[in-house]
Amino acid sequence: MSRISRIEAWPANAPLEATYLMATGTVPGISRTIVRVTTEDGIVGLGESASTTDAEVLLGELGQAFVGRETDAVRDELSRVPLSRPEHRTDGQVVIHTPYTGLEIALWDIAAREAAVPLHELFGGSCRSTVAFSEYFAYRPGRDETPADIAAYCARMAEQHGSSVFEGKVAAAPLEEDVRMVSEIRAAIGTDPELRLDANMGWRPETARRALEFLEPFAIANLEEPVASFADMADLRRRTTIPFSAHTPDVEEAARLGAPDTIVVGLGPFGGIGGTRRLIAACEEARVGFWFYSGDFGIATAAYLQIAAATPYVTAPSQSLLRWTTDDVIVGGPFSPEDGVVRVPTGPGLGVELDEVALRRCAERYERDGAYEVYTGGPVPRY
Repeated sequence: MSRISRIEAWPANAPLEATYLMATGTVPGISRTIVRVTTEDGIVGLGESASTTDAEVLLGELGQAFVGRETDAVRDELSRVPLSRPEHRTDGQVVIHTPYTGLEIALWDIAAREAAVPLHELFGGSCRSTVAFSEYFAYRPGRDETPADIAAYCARMAEQHGSSVFEGKVAAAPLEEDVRMVSEIRAAIGTDPELRLDANMGWRPETARRALEFLEPFAIANLEEPVASFADMADLRRRTTIPFSAHTPDVEEAARLGAPDTIVVGLGPFGGIGGTRRLIAACEEARVGFWFYSGDFGIATAAYLQIAAATPYVTAPSQSLLRWTTDDVIVGGPFSPEDGVVRVPTGPGLGVELDEVALRRCAERYERDGAYEVYTGGPVPRY
């Protein structure tokens, strides 16, 4: 029976190869807290949480109170915290403050390492060895600045990496330009690849209605948060065959209203792996879809992979900024999809190891630059 000997945490930044635009602002990179937990027996577990402020909590009195406690007891305690009632957002910001997420993930990593098995074996074994991810696109100043640029980028990804699912930002430009972009992408990649869009609540209901009329001919597989509320999405549902998704994890309300069709989240809102697995089970019971959110370092991505490997219900491709991420804290990172999938790590635990040099680099980047500001675009809806 192991006990926690040390909890370490670092705020860290990883830049993207180019800043991209969305309705709520610009995204230059990823800011997260990286966590390392060491047991009295010398077993090391890795974790990651969504906010850089979580490091201060874990290094402070609240976090250090876990030192000396049994790893299994703390993991079970954190994994079984009741899921909080979802708060319905009125803007496109996804704000997550769950400081113990990284600790909970690290303790799952330790449990599987102590058992000398990949984490998915603790969840009943694998149902798949690869996990599907989308290719991402958006306006990127200095790189992809026009609809033709974005269409050409998508065509290159299909040719070079076998990408067959594309997801990207709309509502960062006027509707007419978005429609032209979608038209050019579809012409560039053909009719077979899946094409998803994400409006980040950037449209007013009347604009969203017009958008759906224009987008219907392009075989859109999903439209994320065309409007802010589930009720408005339900109204739009009666006007289109295009499915919707949202980041607000209200499974009960989605099932009651019939929209959104899919919940898209990371591990943060549920305190880590245990809570996320319960949320997925609730989605399955309610027949509401689920896939993972984008924008993490390799530790959280590995946790996604381990959960998906053991969860038959997680079949749809998750979002991915992996192609654009230029740095990571894991050895060999970032993960990189080929033919639309990433292989599930088969080593013990999460299956990834910490790159000490890369961690210092990412932590120093945070110390120099602070957390990346991504919600700089003003209030939504924009159009």
